[in-house]
Amino acid sequence: MIRRVTTALLLATSLLTWVACKNQKAANPLAHVNSKQPDKVLFDRATEAMNKHQYDTARLTLQTLINAYPDSEYVARAKLTVGESWYQDGTTAGLAQAETEFRDFITFFPNMPEAAEAQLKIAEIHYRQMGKPDRDYTHARRAEEEYRQLLMQYPDSKLAETARQRLLEVQEVLAEREFRIQHFYFLRGSLLASIARGKTLTDTYPLYSGADEALFLLGQAYEQQVDRTRASSLAEGVKQRLTKDYMDKAAEAYSRIVTRYPALPRYKDARLRLAAINHPVPEPTPDAIALNKKELASRTPTTTYERFVTNMGKRPDLSEATRVGMPTMTDPAQTDAPKLAHEIDSIVKSETAAKNATGKVTVAAVSANAPVPSMDSAPHSPVNASDVPAEAPSQLNEAASSSTSEKASSSAPAPNEKDDAQNASSSHKAKKKRHLHIPLPF
Repeated sequence: MIRRVTTALLLATSLLTWVACKNQKAANPLAHVNSKQPDKVLFDRATEAMNKHQYDTARLTLQTLINAYPDSEYVARAKLTVGESWYQDGTTAGLAQAETEFRDFITFFPNMPEAAEAQLKIAEIHYRQMGKPDRDYTHARRAEEEYRQLLMQYPDSKLAETARQRLLEVQEVLAEREFRIQHFYFLRGSLLASIARGKTLTDTYPLYSGADEALFLLGQAYEQQVDRTRASSLAEGVKQRLTKDYMDKAAEAYSRIVTRYPALPRYKDARLRLAAINHPVPEPTPDAIALNKKELASRTPTTTYERFVTNMGKRPDLSEATRVGMPTMTDPAQTDAPKLAHEIDSIVKSETAAKNATGKVTVAAVSANAPVPSMDSAPHSPVNASDVPAEAPSQLNEAASSSTSEKASSSAPAPNEKDDAQNASSSHKAKKKRHLHIPLPF
């Protein structure tokens, strides 16, 4: 009886299990997508591996998709995902390989919307490796180029705003580097080098947070050049021209602070310097004041602890970068110290030539019937009496020479014995001094 009941229960359980399995819907092997296309299956498997940080598995799956189904609609996304897997890997070699993959994607699919995404990733690769202003600036310069490329080629992309913000941060780092070099040259007294760096900085990066400080330092360098010019031994006309040129450029730098950066700390100092050099002090417009205040308010405030952590790390401090305005898209002509020195040399030469006005060669017309001068004798310049050498003394024979020397020796006074003793003593002291021997202590 018990066996029959147990057997019946087992049969009922088996029947219920079979019915449940028959009515249950099979699990979708295509990552919750109702599709049975094999290329889609491979792409979903690669995506799942990416989510689990299994980058090698994801790359192998994606490469299988690309090779097996070259006409698939998922090939473009597969190529982009291969670059993304290297990018998320994060190592130096991985980032280099990611840049190669993203560039290949742009080459094969330049008109796809994802091309802007690939270009942004290339810029982000260098942005991640960007160091502080006093370190190697190769990645910062490369990031600037790539962000500019995105903004110029894909201005209507939804990623353009991200690129603009990143470009402002990169240019803040590059501008800070130029300012530190400018300040270093100024402290060392290399005024032409400091002027060249300051002019390049202020012309290239007007949105730099320390633009007012750079302009004020530029004006100070021009004023010190005025002092050096006045103390030099140049001609008076050259001094006046160089002095006027330097003073005008110093006033231009101070005036730019007043009119463009009225909300920054150097505004009052610039007005005082303009009054000191007897130059008109301009007034900033309400629009300039509002713009500068907006730029100042867009910067990210930081605490003392955050600044300390940033200084101890490898990443640059990007909190001072402005968030408004359009970054510089093309670099203006660079100013260098040799060019400034060449300009000074040209001014000196032109002033000297204008003052002297000598050494000019003129050409006179000669008539065909004019007599030809005789070439029998070469022309001679007039001879002065003082130029004629005196007559040489007559030579004496040996006998006369010997007798003369004997007479001279007989007529010469006898040397003093005391002088001989002093000479001998001094000679002996000199020899002892030259042959001074210091005994060793052992």
